[in-house]
Amino acid sequence: MNSTHVLYFGSDIHSDRVGKSAAEAGLMVERVATLEDLTSRILSRAFSIAVVENALLESKACDVVDLARTIPAPVMLIFLVDDANALAEAVRLMKMGAYHAMDVREGSDELSTILEKAKEEIRCRGLAKCQDDETWRSLSVGDSAPMRDLARIIELVASRRCTVLITGETGTGKEMAARAIHMAGDRSRFPMVALNCSAIPEHLLEAELFGHTKGAFTGAVAPRKGRFEEANNSTLFLDEIGDMPIDLQAKLLRVLQERELQRLGGSETVKLNVRVIAASNLDLLERVKQGKFREDLYYRLNVVPIQMPPLRQRRSDIPLLARHFVYKICKLENIPVKDVLNETIEHLSWYSWPGNVRQLENLVEKAVVMSGDRQVLFPSDFLLPREVADLDLGHSTLPFAVPAAGVNFAQLVTSFERSILDQVMQKTHGNRTLAADLLRLKRTTLVSKLKVMEMSA
Repeated sequence: MNSTHVLYFGSDIHSDRVGKSAAEAGLMVERVATLEDLTSRILSRAFSIAVVENALLESKACDVVDLARTIPAPVMLIFLVDDANALAEAVRLMKMGAYHAMDVREGSDELSTILEKAKEEIRCRGLAKCQDDETWRSLSVGDSAPMRDLARIIELVASRRCTVLITGETGTGKEMAARAIHMAGDRSRFPMVALNCSAIPEHLLEAELFGHTKGAFTGAVAPRKGRFEEANNSTLFLDEIGDMPIDLQAKLLRVLQERELQRLGGSETVKLNVRVIAASNLDLLERVKQGKFREDLYYRLNVVPIQMPPLRQRRSDIPLLARHFVYKICKLENIPVKDVLNETIEHLSWYSWPGNVRQLENLVEKAVVMSGDRQVLFPSDFLLPREVADLDLGHSTLPFAVPAAGVNFAQLVTSFERSILDQVMQKTHGNRTLAADLLRLKRTTLVSKLKVMEMSA
């Protein structure tokens, strides 16, 4: 859609004023003469903004609004109202879904301001779309079996309305998976609406979800749509669903079952066409056993379960992810893309990444920034937190009860040490620097031990 042109359907009387206001907002105007031309140009998706004189619509404003909202990138309709009850008519048009409605007698400056705001919102839409595309690229990096399985599930459920429950550790990309599902389906023509259930105070969460009427509670000075209504015809992502208060879970269950809601303090029933994707890093079945999560809500949400794999279970993706994040961050910082040594990749590949993909991206960003003008990233640019090495030592080296006959202590310790050294050298493909780092030894100490082991072999 062209974000630099405005479509105008109106009389000669206001044509010059619309043209002047558009020019002040850095926009050009194309005028149409008939209602048929207006609807045809809206359907052509050639415009992002349309200024319409309401009096010329012959009571068909609702049809025009509906038409403008059904195309993949909705047209922002700005109505010029020439009516004795201009304020009431403007409110009616905006409730129907118009971007704005104003008294036609207001000055050019007012219209120019509205056009500038609409232009900025279009720019933000474009940035959000780029971010969604980038989100999918980040999520889809890697060719491990868990990621191939995830891509297949996303492909199958994207075009359906079924509810999805995404679980996994913090930092595994649950919201990215939700956005990927949304962007791959027909609902992508509208923005996904997201809400972190643990970030909203308990006494405000109900109104945030379902909306409220004027006077529903102290401070409710005007009616407001909730996140469900905002996500109508789109996707609602409920993050950290396991933290939702138990009494509110019953109301959420009813909305999911009936596909309708009532705003807080109101009696009007609002029909919904919303796909819900929920996510949690908690074990919801355990929460059910503890009486902190409704069992019926769990099964209502868990129609299509997706388990996000932790990064330690998809280590083969770490090289691709690391280089992808280096490229992404360098581009964002507008600097030449830095090289990553193979030794650096090996250094990253043997860490367990308790913070998962988010932790990896954050460390890459820090390394890129702190390396300054240097073009190459070394292992020392990634100071990984100390952790206990996860070595499979085998049954022969596990602790055991000392037999009555006793043991040869020196021989047992030597065997134990040899087992550790053998395994760590296999894991690092003979890289002594990396092996020393894994064992928390100085490199010279490791080399000395390896020489003793070779001599005693």
